[in-house]
Amino acid sequence: MPLASEKKALAKPEAVTFRQAFLLWLKLGFIGFGGPAGQISLMHRELVEQRRWISEARFLHALNYCMLLPGPEGQQMATYMGWLMHCTRGGIAAGVLFVLPSLFFLIFLSWIYIAFGHQPVVAGLFYGIKPAITAVVVHAVHRIGSRALKNGVMWAIAAAAFVAIFAMNVPFPIIVATAGLIGYVGGRLTPDTFALGGGHKQTNKSFGPALIDDDTPPPAHAVFRWSGLARIALAGAVLWLVPMVLLVVFVGWQHTLTQMGWFFTKAALLTFGGAYAVLPYIYQGAVSYYGWLTPAQMIDGLALGEANPGPLIMVVAYVGFVGAYVQALFGPNLVFMAGAVGAVLVTWFTFLPSFIFILAGGPFVESTHGNLKFTAPLTAITAAVVGVILNLAVFFAYHVLWPNGLAGAFDWVSALIAVAAALALFAYKRNVIHVIVACAILGLTLKTLA
Repeated sequence: MPLASEKKALAKPEAVTFRQAFLLWLKLGFIGFGGPAGQISLMHRELVEQRRWISEARFLHALNYCMLLPGPEGQQMATYMGWLMHCTRGGIAAGVLFVLPSLFFLIFLSWIYIAFGHQPVVAGLFYGIKPAITAVVVHAVHRIGSRALKNGVMWAIAAAAFVAIFAMNVPFPIIVATAGLIGYVGGRLTPDTFALGGGHKQTNKSFGPALIDDDTPPPAHAVFRWSGLARIALAGAVLWLVPMVLLVVFVGWQHTLTQMGWFFTKAALLTFGGAYAVLPYIYQGAVSYYGWLTPAQMIDGLALGEANPGPLIMVVAYVGFVGAYVQALFGPNLVFMAGAVGAVLVTWFTFLPSFIFILAGGPFVESTHGNLKFTAPLTAITAAVVGVILNLAVFFAYHVLWPNGLAGAFDWVSALIAVAAALALFAYKRNVIHVIVACAILGLTLKTLA
Protein backbone atom coordinates (compact mmCIF):
# COMPACT_ATOMS: atom_id res chain seq x y z
CA MET A 1 0.00 0.00 0.00
CA PRO A 2 1.47 3.38 -0.97
CA LEU A 3 2.27 5.85 1.78
CA ALA A 4 0.48 9.21 1.77
CA SER A 5 3.72 10.89 0.70
CA GLU A 6 3.90 8.58 -2.31
CA LYS A 7 0.40 9.31 -3.46
CA LYS A 8 1.36 12.30 -5.59
CA ALA A 9 4.08 10.29 -7.30
CA LEU A 10 1.57 7.84 -8.77
CA ALA A 11 -0.20 8.70 -11.99
CA LYS A 12 -3.94 9.10 -11.90
CA PRO A 13 -5.69 6.22 -13.70
CA GLU A 14 -7.02 6.85 -17.18
CA ALA A 15 -10.74 7.14 -17.77
CA VAL A 16 -12.56 3.81 -17.59
CA THR A 17 -14.54 2.74 -20.65
CA PHE A 18 -17.93 1.08 -20.29
CA ARG A 19 -16.47 -2.07 -21.86
CA GLN A 20 -13.71 -2.26 -19.22
CA ALA A 21 -16.21 -1.90 -16.42
CA PHE A 22 -18.58 -4.39 -18.07
CA LEU A 23 -15.88 -7.07 -18.17
CA LEU A 24 -14.99 -6.46 -14.52
CA TRP A 25 -18.60 -6.82 -13.34
CA LEU A 26 -18.95 -9.99 -15.38
CA LYS A 27 -15.78 -11.36 -13.77
CA LEU A 28 -17.03 -10.53 -10.27
CA GLY A 29 -20.33 -12.23 -11.05
CA PHE A 30 -18.49 -15.51 -11.70
CA ILE A 31 -16.03 -15.37 -8.78
CA GLY A 32 -18.10 -13.59 -6.12
CA PHE A 33 -18.07 -16.37 -3.52
CA GLY A 34 -17.91 -15.85 0.22
CA GLY A 35 -21.10 -13.94 0.96
CA PRO A 36 -21.34 -10.14 1.22
CA ALA A 37 -18.12 -9.78 3.23
CA GLY A 38 -16.11 -11.70 0.64
CA GLN A 39 -17.79 -9.94 -2.29
CA ILE A 40 -17.23 -6.45 -0.87
CA SER A 41 -13.64 -7.31 -0.04
CA LEU A 42 -13.12 -8.53 -3.60
CA MET A 43 -14.72 -5.38 -4.99
CA HIS A 44 -12.55 -3.20 -2.75
CA ARG A 45 -9.41 -4.94 -3.95
CA GLU A 46 -10.35 -4.53 -7.61
CA LEU A 47 -11.77 -1.00 -7.53
CA VAL A 48 -9.77 0.72 -4.77
CA GLU A 49 -6.47 -1.09 -4.35
CA GLN A 50 -5.52 -2.42 -7.77
CA ARG A 51 -7.31 -0.35 -10.42
CA ARG A 52 -7.78 2.84 -8.31
CA TRP A 53 -11.07 3.67 -10.03
CA ILE A 54 -12.45 5.02 -6.75
CA SER A 55 -10.89 6.26 -3.51
CA GLU A 56 -11.10 4.52 -0.16
CA ALA A 57 -13.25 7.26 1.37
CA ARG A 58 -15.72 7.33 -1.52
CA PHE A 59 -15.99 3.54 -1.47
CA LEU A 60 -16.73 3.42 2.27
CA HIS A 61 -19.19 6.30 2.03
CA ALA A 62 -21.18 4.37 -0.57
CA LEU A 63 -20.91 1.18 1.49
CA ASN A 64 -22.40 2.91 4.55
CA TYR A 65 -25.41 3.88 2.46
CA CYS A 66 -25.84 0.34 1.12
CA MET A 67 -25.71 -1.03 4.65
CA LEU A 68 -28.63 1.19 5.62
CA LEU A 69 -30.77 -0.27 2.83
CA PRO A 70 -32.75 -3.48 2.75
CA GLY A 71 -31.33 -5.82 0.16
CA PRO A 72 -28.02 -7.51 -0.69
CA GLU A 73 -25.30 -4.94 0.01
CA GLY A 74 -22.75 -6.63 -2.27
CA GLN A 75 -25.02 -6.34 -5.32
CA GLN A 76 -26.03 -2.82 -4.30
CA MET A 77 -22.40 -1.77 -4.02
CA ALA A 78 -21.72 -3.09 -7.51
CA THR A 79 -24.75 -1.19 -8.80
CA TYR A 80 -23.61 1.99 -7.03
CA MET A 81 -20.06 1.79 -8.37
CA GLY A 82 -21.29 1.06 -11.90
CA TRP A 83 -23.75 3.98 -11.71
CA LEU A 84 -21.14 6.38 -10.36
CA MET A 85 -18.79 5.65 -13.25
CA HIS A 86 -21.20 5.19 -16.15
CA CYS A 87 -24.59 6.59 -15.20
CA THR A 88 -27.76 4.47 -15.25
CA ARG A 89 -26.57 1.98 -17.85
CA GLY A 90 -23.43 1.37 -15.79
CA GLY A 91 -25.45 0.73 -12.64
CA ILE A 92 -27.84 -1.65 -14.38
CA ALA A 93 -24.99 -3.52 -16.08
CA ALA A 94 -23.04 -3.88 -12.83
CA GLY A 95 -26.04 -5.01 -10.80
CA VAL A 96 -27.32 -7.45 -13.41
CA LEU A 97 -23.93 -9.01 -14.14
CA PHE A 98 -23.30 -9.40 -10.41
CA VAL A 99 -26.41 -11.62 -10.23
CA LEU A 100 -26.87 -13.20 -13.67
CA PRO A 101 -24.20 -15.97 -13.49
CA SER A 102 -25.52 -16.94 -10.08
CA LEU A 103 -29.07 -17.19 -11.44
CA PHE A 104 -28.05 -19.52 -14.28
CA PHE A 105 -25.94 -21.69 -11.96
CA LEU A 106 -28.72 -21.90 -9.40
CA ILE A 107 -31.37 -22.86 -11.95
CA PHE A 108 -29.12 -25.68 -13.13
CA LEU A 109 -28.25 -26.84 -9.60
CA SER A 110 -31.88 -26.63 -8.50
CA TRP A 111 -32.91 -28.81 -11.45
CA ILE A 112 -30.22 -31.38 -10.61
CA TYR A 113 -31.37 -31.38 -7.00
CA ILE A 114 -35.10 -31.69 -7.56
CA ALA A 115 -34.89 -34.09 -10.53
CA PHE A 116 -32.16 -36.38 -9.22
CA GLY A 117 -32.11 -35.72 -5.48
CA HIS A 118 -33.48 -39.18 -4.78
CA GLN A 119 -30.45 -40.80 -6.42
CA PRO A 120 -28.04 -42.37 -3.89
CA VAL A 121 -25.11 -40.17 -4.92
CA VAL A 122 -27.04 -36.91 -4.59
CA ALA A 123 -28.75 -38.07 -1.40
CA GLY A 124 -25.38 -38.96 0.11
CA LEU A 125 -23.91 -35.58 -0.75
CA PHE A 126 -26.79 -33.74 0.88
CA TYR A 127 -26.64 -36.01 3.93
CA GLY A 128 -23.26 -34.45 4.68
CA ILE A 129 -24.19 -30.95 3.54
CA LYS A 130 -27.20 -30.50 5.84
CA PRO A 131 -25.34 -30.67 9.17
CA ALA A 132 -22.62 -28.48 7.65
CA ILE A 133 -25.20 -25.82 6.85
CA THR A 134 -26.42 -25.96 10.44
CA ALA A 135 -22.87 -25.18 11.58
CA VAL A 136 -22.60 -22.39 8.98
CA VAL A 137 -25.72 -20.71 10.36
CA VAL A 138 -24.44 -21.01 13.95
CA HIS A 139 -21.19 -19.46 12.76
CA ALA A 140 -23.18 -16.60 11.20
CA VAL A 141 -24.91 -16.01 14.54
CA HIS A 142 -21.52 -15.77 16.23
CA ARG A 143 -20.00 -13.56 13.54
CA ILE A 144 -22.85 -11.06 13.47
CA GLY A 145 -23.41 -11.23 17.23
CA SER A 146 -19.78 -10.51 18.09
CA ARG A 147 -20.03 -7.31 16.06
CA ALA A 148 -23.54 -6.22 17.06
CA LEU A 149 -24.05 -7.22 20.71
CA LYS A 150 -21.75 -4.77 22.46
CA ASN A 151 -23.89 -3.92 25.49
CA GLY A 152 -26.83 -5.14 27.54
CA VAL A 153 -29.41 -3.30 25.45
CA MET A 154 -28.28 -5.05 22.27
CA TRP A 155 -28.33 -8.42 24.03
CA ALA A 156 -31.85 -7.70 25.27
CA ILE A 157 -33.05 -6.82 21.77
CA ALA A 158 -31.52 -10.02 20.37
CA ALA A 159 -33.07 -12.15 23.12
CA ALA A 160 -36.47 -10.53 22.64
CA ALA A 161 -36.31 -11.13 18.89
CA PHE A 162 -35.47 -14.81 19.43
CA VAL A 163 -38.35 -15.31 21.86
CA ALA A 164 -40.73 -13.43 19.59
CA ILE A 165 -40.06 -15.56 16.52
CA PHE A 166 -39.34 -18.89 18.26
CA ALA A 167 -41.98 -19.01 20.99
CA MET A 168 -44.59 -16.56 19.71
CA ASN A 169 -44.20 -16.96 15.93
CA VAL A 170 -44.23 -13.19 15.48
CA PRO A 171 -43.92 -12.30 11.76
CA PHE A 172 -40.45 -11.18 10.74
CA PRO A 173 -41.60 -7.77 9.41
CA ILE A 174 -43.00 -6.86 12.82
CA ILE A 175 -39.70 -7.78 14.49
CA VAL A 176 -37.75 -5.62 12.03
CA ALA A 177 -40.12 -2.67 12.39
CA THR A 178 -40.11 -2.87 16.18
CA ALA A 179 -36.33 -3.06 16.35
CA GLY A 180 -35.99 -0.13 13.97
CA LEU A 181 -38.36 1.94 16.09
CA ILE A 182 -36.44 1.07 19.26
CA GLY A 183 -33.22 2.10 17.53
CA TYR A 184 -34.71 5.36 16.29
CA VAL A 185 -36.00 6.36 19.73
CA GLY A 186 -32.96 4.98 21.56
CA GLY A 187 -30.59 6.79 19.22
CA ARG A 188 -32.16 10.07 20.27
CA LEU A 189 -32.31 9.31 23.99
CA THR A 190 -29.00 7.46 24.47
CA PRO A 191 -27.00 7.88 21.26
CA ASP A 192 -23.86 6.24 22.67
CA THR A 193 -25.75 2.99 23.24
CA PHE A 194 -26.90 2.78 19.63
CA ALA A 195 -23.77 4.12 17.94
CA LEU A 196 -22.06 0.76 17.81
CA GLY A 197 -22.46 -0.66 14.36
CA GLY A 198 -24.04 -0.39 11.01
CA GLY A 199 -21.31 1.62 9.41
CA HIS A 200 -17.75 1.47 8.19
CA LYS A 201 -15.49 4.17 9.56
CA GLN A 202 -13.49 6.32 7.23
CA THR A 203 -9.77 5.65 7.28
CA ASN A 204 -6.62 7.49 6.30
CA LYS A 205 -5.56 4.72 3.94
CA SER A 206 -4.49 5.74 0.46
CA PHE A 207 -3.72 3.50 -2.48
CA GLY A 208 -2.69 6.38 -4.69
CA PRO A 209 -4.72 8.95 -6.63
CA ALA A 210 -8.02 7.50 -7.80
CA LEU A 211 -10.03 8.24 -10.90
CA ILE A 212 -12.89 9.27 -8.60
CA ASP A 213 -10.91 10.63 -5.66
CA ASP A 214 -11.90 12.07 -2.29
CA ASP A 215 -12.23 15.59 -3.68
CA THR A 216 -13.50 14.70 -7.17
CA PRO A 217 -16.78 16.54 -7.80
CA PRO A 218 -19.72 14.24 -8.51
CA PRO A 219 -20.22 13.71 -12.26
CA ALA A 220 -23.18 15.47 -13.86
CA HIS A 221 -25.48 12.46 -13.62
CA ALA A 222 -24.74 12.12 -9.87
CA VAL A 223 -25.98 15.62 -8.98
CA PHE A 224 -29.20 15.39 -7.01
CA ARG A 225 -32.32 16.64 -8.82
CA TRP A 226 -35.92 16.15 -7.79
CA SER A 227 -36.84 15.53 -11.43
CA GLY A 228 -34.29 12.71 -11.61
CA LEU A 229 -35.64 11.15 -8.42
CA ALA A 230 -39.18 11.32 -9.81
CA ARG A 231 -38.14 9.64 -13.08
CA ILE A 232 -36.42 6.76 -11.29
CA ALA A 233 -39.34 6.29 -8.91
CA LEU A 234 -41.81 6.27 -11.80
CA ALA A 235 -39.70 3.82 -13.82
CA GLY A 236 -39.41 1.53 -10.81
CA ALA A 237 -43.15 1.60 -10.21
CA VAL A 238 -43.84 0.73 -13.85
CA LEU A 239 -41.27 -2.09 -13.87
CA TRP A 240 -42.91 -3.59 -10.80
CA LEU A 241 -46.51 -2.91 -11.73
CA VAL A 242 -46.52 -4.19 -15.32
CA PRO A 243 -45.44 -7.80 -14.59
CA MET A 244 -47.63 -7.90 -11.48
CA VAL A 245 -50.70 -6.71 -13.40
CA LEU A 246 -50.00 -9.20 -16.20
CA LEU A 247 -49.78 -12.01 -13.66
CA VAL A 248 -53.07 -11.00 -12.03
CA VAL A 249 -54.85 -10.67 -15.39
CA PHE A 250 -53.62 -13.91 -16.94
CA VAL A 251 -53.36 -16.31 -13.98
CA GLY A 252 -55.12 -14.56 -11.09
CA TRP A 253 -54.08 -13.15 -7.72
CA GLN A 254 -54.09 -16.51 -5.94
CA HIS A 255 -51.86 -18.24 -8.49
CA THR A 256 -48.50 -19.43 -7.23
CA LEU A 257 -46.49 -17.17 -9.55
CA THR A 258 -48.46 -14.09 -8.53
CA GLN A 259 -48.10 -14.90 -4.86
CA MET A 260 -44.37 -15.49 -5.36
CA GLY A 261 -44.03 -12.07 -6.94
CA TRP A 262 -45.87 -10.40 -4.08
CA PHE A 263 -44.13 -12.38 -1.34
CA PHE A 264 -40.62 -11.74 -2.64
CA THR A 265 -41.35 -8.06 -3.15
CA LYS A 266 -42.03 -7.90 0.58
CA ALA A 267 -38.93 -9.98 1.26
CA ALA A 268 -36.84 -7.53 -0.77
CA LEU A 269 -37.91 -4.71 1.53
CA LEU A 270 -37.07 -6.65 4.70
CA THR A 271 -33.52 -7.88 4.13
CA PHE A 272 -31.91 -5.55 6.68
CA GLY A 273 -28.81 -7.29 7.97
CA GLY A 274 -28.17 -9.47 4.95
CA ALA A 275 -29.50 -12.73 3.58
CA TYR A 276 -29.32 -14.65 6.86
CA ALA A 277 -31.71 -12.10 8.35
CA VAL A 278 -34.40 -12.60 5.73
CA LEU A 279 -34.09 -16.41 5.55
CA PRO A 280 -36.37 -16.86 8.58
CA TYR A 281 -39.00 -14.75 6.81
CA ILE A 282 -38.59 -16.82 3.65
CA TYR A 283 -39.00 -20.11 5.47
CA GLN A 284 -41.97 -18.75 7.41
CA GLY A 285 -43.67 -17.98 4.12
CA ALA A 286 -42.32 -20.54 1.66
CA VAL A 287 -42.41 -23.50 4.07
CA SER A 288 -45.00 -22.80 6.76
CA TYR A 289 -47.54 -20.55 5.01
CA TYR A 290 -47.47 -21.36 1.29
CA GLY A 291 -45.99 -24.85 1.45
CA TRP A 292 -43.84 -24.36 -1.64
CA LEU A 293 -40.95 -26.24 0.01
CA THR A 294 -40.45 -28.77 2.77
CA PRO A 295 -38.12 -27.94 5.69
CA ALA A 296 -35.50 -30.35 4.30
CA GLN A 297 -35.66 -28.68 0.88
CA MET A 298 -35.15 -25.27 2.51
CA ILE A 299 -31.96 -26.48 4.21
CA ASP A 300 -30.72 -27.98 0.95
CA GLY A 301 -31.48 -24.71 -0.83
CA LEU A 302 -29.28 -22.78 1.57
CA ALA A 303 -26.50 -25.27 0.83
CA LEU A 304 -26.81 -24.60 -2.89
CA GLY A 305 -26.87 -20.87 -2.23
CA GLU A 306 -23.68 -21.05 -0.18
CA ALA A 307 -21.93 -23.00 -2.93
CA ASN A 308 -22.97 -20.51 -5.60
CA PRO A 309 -21.28 -17.25 -6.64
CA GLY A 310 -23.24 -14.06 -6.15
CA PRO A 311 -25.41 -12.87 -3.25
CA LEU A 312 -26.59 -15.53 -0.80
CA ILE A 313 -30.08 -14.08 -1.13
CA MET A 314 -30.08 -15.77 -4.54
CA VAL A 315 -31.47 -18.72 -2.63
CA VAL A 316 -34.80 -17.09 -3.53
CA ALA A 317 -34.26 -18.33 -7.11
CA TYR A 318 -34.04 -21.86 -5.73
CA VAL A 319 -37.29 -21.36 -3.82
CA GLY A 320 -38.99 -20.08 -6.97
CA PHE A 321 -37.65 -22.95 -9.08
CA VAL A 322 -38.57 -25.73 -6.66
CA GLY A 323 -41.99 -24.28 -5.84
CA ALA A 324 -42.97 -23.91 -9.49
CA TYR A 325 -41.35 -27.21 -10.57
CA VAL A 326 -43.00 -29.35 -7.90
CA GLN A 327 -46.42 -27.88 -8.60
CA ALA A 328 -45.91 -28.40 -12.38
CA LEU A 329 -47.49 -25.01 -13.03
CA PHE A 330 -47.24 -25.41 -16.84
CA GLY A 331 -48.19 -29.08 -16.92
CA PRO A 332 -46.23 -32.33 -16.40
CA ASN A 333 -44.26 -31.94 -19.65
CA LEU A 334 -42.96 -28.46 -18.88
CA VAL A 335 -41.80 -28.77 -15.28
CA PHE A 336 -38.33 -27.39 -16.02
CA MET A 337 -39.84 -24.42 -17.84
CA ALA A 338 -42.11 -23.75 -14.87
CA GLY A 339 -39.16 -23.92 -12.50
CA ALA A 340 -37.03 -21.60 -14.63
CA VAL A 341 -39.86 -19.06 -14.93
CA GLY A 342 -40.40 -19.21 -11.16
CA ALA A 343 -36.69 -18.60 -10.52
CA VAL A 344 -36.48 -15.67 -12.93
CA LEU A 345 -39.72 -14.18 -11.61
CA VAL A 346 -38.69 -14.14 -7.96
CA THR A 347 -35.23 -12.84 -8.88
CA TRP A 348 -36.85 -9.91 -10.70
CA PHE A 349 -39.11 -8.97 -7.80
CA THR A 350 -36.37 -9.49 -5.21
CA PHE A 351 -33.69 -7.35 -6.87
CA LEU A 352 -35.76 -4.62 -8.53
CA PRO A 353 -36.03 -2.56 -5.31
CA SER A 354 -32.23 -2.63 -4.89
CA PHE A 355 -31.75 -0.98 -8.29
CA ILE A 356 -34.34 1.68 -7.46
CA PHE A 357 -32.76 2.43 -4.07
CA ILE A 358 -29.33 2.96 -5.65
CA LEU A 359 -30.32 4.85 -8.79
CA ALA A 360 -32.73 7.07 -6.85
CA GLY A 361 -30.67 7.58 -3.70
CA GLY A 362 -27.18 7.71 -5.20
CA PRO A 363 -27.28 11.43 -6.08
CA PHE A 364 -28.33 12.29 -2.54
CA VAL A 365 -25.52 10.19 -1.09
CA GLU A 366 -22.96 11.82 -3.36
CA SER A 367 -24.01 15.20 -1.98
CA THR A 368 -23.66 14.17 1.68
CA HIS A 369 -20.13 12.85 2.19
CA GLY A 370 -19.65 12.07 5.88
CA ASN A 371 -23.16 13.20 6.89
CA LEU A 372 -25.14 9.95 7.07
CA LYS A 373 -26.25 9.65 10.69
CA PHE A 374 -29.06 7.13 10.52
CA THR A 375 -27.25 4.08 11.85
CA ALA A 376 -29.11 3.80 15.19
CA PRO A 377 -32.13 1.96 13.69
CA LEU A 378 -29.75 -0.30 11.76
CA THR A 379 -27.83 -1.06 14.96
CA ALA A 380 -31.01 -2.20 16.71
CA ILE A 381 -32.18 -4.16 13.67
CA THR A 382 -28.81 -5.92 13.44
CA ALA A 383 -29.11 -6.91 17.11
CA ALA A 384 -32.59 -8.29 16.48
CA VAL A 385 -31.25 -10.16 13.44
CA VAL A 386 -28.90 -12.09 15.73
CA GLY A 387 -31.88 -13.50 17.62
CA VAL A 388 -33.74 -14.24 14.41
CA ILE A 389 -30.80 -16.11 12.88
CA LEU A 390 -30.38 -18.08 16.11
CA ASN A 391 -33.95 -19.24 15.61
CA LEU A 392 -33.01 -20.29 12.08
CA ALA A 393 -30.10 -22.32 13.49
CA VAL A 394 -32.47 -24.05 15.92
CA PHE A 395 -34.89 -24.74 13.07
CA PHE A 396 -32.17 -26.31 10.93
CA ALA A 397 -30.67 -28.30 13.82
CA TYR A 398 -34.05 -29.77 14.70
CA HIS A 399 -34.75 -31.02 11.17
CA VAL A 400 -31.20 -32.33 10.68
CA LEU A 401 -30.69 -34.06 14.03
CA TRP A 402 -34.27 -35.35 14.40
CA PRO A 403 -35.25 -36.01 10.76
CA ASN A 404 -38.37 -37.91 11.84
CA GLY A 405 -39.35 -35.53 14.62
CA LEU A 406 -38.62 -35.67 18.34
CA ALA A 407 -40.44 -38.99 18.56
CA GLY A 408 -37.90 -40.47 16.14
CA ALA A 409 -34.25 -41.39 16.64
CA PHE A 410 -31.50 -38.81 17.14
CA ASP A 411 -29.09 -38.80 14.17
CA TRP A 412 -25.69 -39.10 15.87
CA VAL A 413 -23.78 -39.22 12.60
CA SER A 414 -25.26 -35.89 11.47
CA ALA A 415 -24.46 -34.45 14.89
CA LEU A 416 -20.82 -35.46 14.59
CA ILE A 417 -20.59 -33.98 11.08
CA ALA A 418 -22.09 -30.73 12.40
CA VAL A 419 -19.56 -30.62 15.25
CA ALA A 420 -16.70 -31.26 12.83
CA ALA A 421 -17.95 -28.48 10.54
CA ALA A 422 -18.26 -26.11 13.49
CA LEU A 423 -14.69 -26.86 14.57
CA ALA A 424 -13.45 -26.19 11.06
CA LEU A 425 -15.25 -22.85 10.96
CA PHE A 426 -14.62 -21.62 14.50
CA ALA A 427 -11.26 -23.10 15.47
CA TYR A 428 -9.49 -23.42 12.12
CA LYS A 429 -11.16 -20.51 10.27
CA ARG A 430 -11.78 -22.61 7.19
CA ASN A 431 -13.62 -21.26 4.16
CA VAL A 432 -17.35 -22.01 4.09
CA ILE A 433 -17.17 -23.55 0.62
CA HIS A 434 -14.32 -25.85 1.69
CA VAL A 435 -16.28 -27.00 4.73
CA ILE A 436 -19.41 -27.72 2.70
CA VAL A 437 -17.47 -29.66 0.06
CA ALA A 438 -15.62 -31.70 2.70
CA CYS A 439 -18.85 -32.55 4.52
CA ALA A 440 -20.56 -33.46 1.24
CA ILE A 441 -17.77 -35.93 0.45
CA LEU A 442 -17.95 -37.31 3.98
CA GLY A 443 -21.72 -37.75 3.72
CA LEU A 444 -21.40 -39.53 0.38
CA THR A 445 -18.69 -41.81 1.76
CA LEU A 446 -20.75 -42.73 4.81
CA LYS A 447 -23.87 -43.43 2.75
CA THR A 448 -21.88 -45.52 0.29
CA LEU A 449 -20.30 -47.64 3.05
CA ALA A 450 -23.56 -48.01 4.99
